[in-house]
Amino acid sequence: MPAFEANFDGLVGPTHHYGGHSFGNVASTGNAGQAANPRAAALQGLAKMKALADLGYRQGVLPPHERPAVEVLRGFGFGGDDAEVIAAAARQAPQLLSAASSASAMWVANAATVSPSADTQDGRVHFSVANLQNKFHRAIEHEQTGRTLQAIFADASHFAHHPALAMHPAFGDEGAANHTRFAKSYGDAGVELFVYGQRHWGGGAAPQRYPARQTFEASEAIARRHGLREAGVAYAQQNPAVIDAGVFHNDVIAVGNLDVLFCHASAFVDRETVYAELDRKLGGLRLIEVPVAAVSVDDAVQSYLFNSQLLDAGDGRMRLVVPDECRQRPAVWAYLQGLLADGGPVSEVLVYDLKQSMRNGGGPACLRLRVALTEAEAAAVSPGVWMNEALHAALTGWVERHYRDRLSEADLADPQLLTEVRTALDELTRLLGLGAIYPFQRFEGGVR
Repeated sequence: MPAFEANFDGLVGPTHHYGGHSFGNVASTGNAGQAANPRAAALQGLAKMKALADLGYRQGVLPPHERPAVEVLRGFGFGGDDAEVIAAAARQAPQLLSAASSASAMWVANAATVSPSADTQDGRVHFSVANLQNKFHRAIEHEQTGRTLQAIFADASHFAHHPALAMHPAFGDEGAANHTRFAKSYGDAGVELFVYGQRHWGGGAAPQRYPARQTFEASEAIARRHGLREAGVAYAQQNPAVIDAGVFHNDVIAVGNLDVLFCHASAFVDRETVYAELDRKLGGLRLIEVPVAAVSVDDAVQSYLFNSQLLDAGDGRMRLVVPDECRQRPAVWAYLQGLLADGGPVSEVLVYDLKQSMRNGGGPACLRLRVALTEAEAAAVSPGVWMNEALHAALTGWVERHYRDRLSEADLADPQLLTEVRTALDELTRLLGLGAIYPFQRFEGGVR
């Protein structure tokens, strides 16, 4: 059945700041304490969405979460009204307030794992919300993520939703950042590659410096609950050495689309076996492996070369969407120029300024959740989330009205910030036509 791949990008939230919460993500920890610009961050993300929509790609928007998460703070013993909760947390546990104010939900590659209907036994698109249990500021996201996805993909005849796996290290699940779907065309049955950092049970290789956030056990559970066929599933272990070098997710060292895999030579354990399995199950894999001599792992981490979007450009060619940081690393930029000249699958490199997100450790691929859809399934998606000229103009105006142009960790103690966020999100849900998806919009006796 004819199908296409849609990208749903996370809209950066009004509390975007540099809290340095993500141990193992060198950009996140390296920029901790600097002042951020939430307005610029949101506008940069919107510019990328609009540019890809203008190129003809189906582009959707996923709204941010409510932050600070006041109810989370109440659960840690802070009482009183909302302003009193925030003030007390700022005095007694500023790190907790910072974590509960993180705008990290913008990196929707971690929101869920998605299997398209061509791959699943019941013929529906399956979503499994990621538990993100390895990091506190992200482990509080899954309930809102589930509400948002269920509001956008609401038709049960087309879409199946699964809750987060158990909050236990054995089932650490980081969503689509460790999952790549390959197929000859989007409507064909594909091969879903699940990449894990370590096995929780049974031993084996594991990183020593930074945590492996995705387990084999979690990946296997997602494949089972989605009803994937054995012939359409492959597992690979991420190289522990690259995790210890700052490659906290597979999408920082590899990206794939259709029958093309673009990856670093250091990405996987026993990489030749991984390539051979994908080639056999797919019926032909086009591999672009970047040698260490051309791009070091450090260059890959600093530039986010592989945290790129690989987009179908037609006739077997691909566009590669990269952050501006790739231009700033001579080895990376030289490699990309050679890639364009070699006549391979990549025919165009598109560069976008995502500096605000990059300084917190998230590039183009972190900001988007990929969903392969048939036209019938696309028609069942909540229509107000599709990017177009009018929506871009409306969201740009919304950001400029509601977002601050400077935010530091100290500013999180301002109780007015929560009011600003709720006012903005209330308007946003009406703008996107999503209804009351946030708890603050609900009141006794119904919803407004």
